[in-house]
Amino acid sequence: MDILDAVVIGAGQAGLSSSYHLARRGIRHVVLDADDRAGGAWQHRWDALTMHDVHRVADLPGSEIPADSGAERANEFVPAYFADYERRFDLPVVRPVVVTRVRDEDGLLVVESDDRSWTARTLVNATGTWTRPFVPHYPGIETFRGEQLHTADYPGPEHFRGRRVVVVGGGASAVQFLGALAPITETVWVTRREPVWRTGEFTPEIGREVVALVEERVRRGLPPRSVVSVTGLMLREQEREAERLGAYAARRGMFSAIEPDGVRWADPSPGQPTFERADVILWATGFRPANEHLGPLRLRSPRGGIQLDGTTAVAEPRVQMVGYGPSASTIGANRAGRSAARGVADWLRTGTPAGPTRSSTPAR
Repeated sequence: MDILDAVVIGAGQAGLSSSYHLARRGIRHVVLDADDRAGGAWQHRWDALTMHDVHRVADLPGSEIPADSGAERANEFVPAYFADYERRFDLPVVRPVVVTRVRDEDGLLVVESDDRSWTARTLVNATGTWTRPFVPHYPGIETFRGEQLHTADYPGPEHFRGRRVVVVGGGASAVQFLGALAPITETVWVTRREPVWRTGEFTPEIGREVVALVEERVRRGLPPRSVVSVTGLMLREQEREAERLGAYAARRGMFSAIEPDGVRWADPSPGQPTFERADVILWATGFRPANEHLGPLRLRSPRGGIQLDGTTAVAEPRVQMVGYGPSASTIGANRAGRSAARGVADWLRTGTPAGPTRSSTPAR
């Protein structure tokens, strides 16, 4: 039986960063990726998303991302960068491999797909969230006669031209969708909570505070919250026209039910209608961590999340979690990759996890 030092699951930013740092330490490993080609979740994003639209994509360790004009499609530009990175550093990526479960067998971790398995001493999980879109259930959701789409299925703004769209969600994606849709069609914005807008500059100091707050949740074993829930929302120049048209100011609280032709409020705010007609409901309601394959390892805490010390799973220190919680951004994923490789090396050397860490995003 071939026993690897580590298996990395996922070849997005976090997985590639982890593989790079594992390779630099001489740790024998393989990267299992569910997709047919390089690019992680980026290859699945909508065609209309350009590099001008995306939040900053961090350089992978050891290789700067090429300069862009802003007009390039993000679902082509970033995957090309990832593919070149895999080739340049000869990373051991195997694809397509859909991991179905990870289990313990006599002190080793067995990573299984439908037709093959790998055995390793440690695991780095880098599966992210893209494959687990979250749509909340509301009464009547199955009766809606129009179209329902999630962020993961967003086909670009032209698909919605001339159709009345209810955009659900209080995060950055919802703000971006409204920015693209409000100038070409009628929109209604619905959120569970009053949006918190940031007007000041997003400084490195604020970034560190945000990471610390998200990290504290996973350190306590709570489910991670989105970074924007801490940072607040900001409008970019490409969203100013939607702001001028009132798309953001006309926000409504969450509806109570869905009907065949729209959505209804049982107790609307004063002066607002109880019903809004809709041709499309666009669910910008986020994602959940794609960790079902880790179920046999029983990593989840009584508080509902996977408790971490840095990137190390407290319930199973042979497992490193990257792209989870505070390392969900591309910058955080890079730093977590370094931390995960160190955690793997410590376990292989001593059979015990690294000592307590102050942050899952150590300085470069």
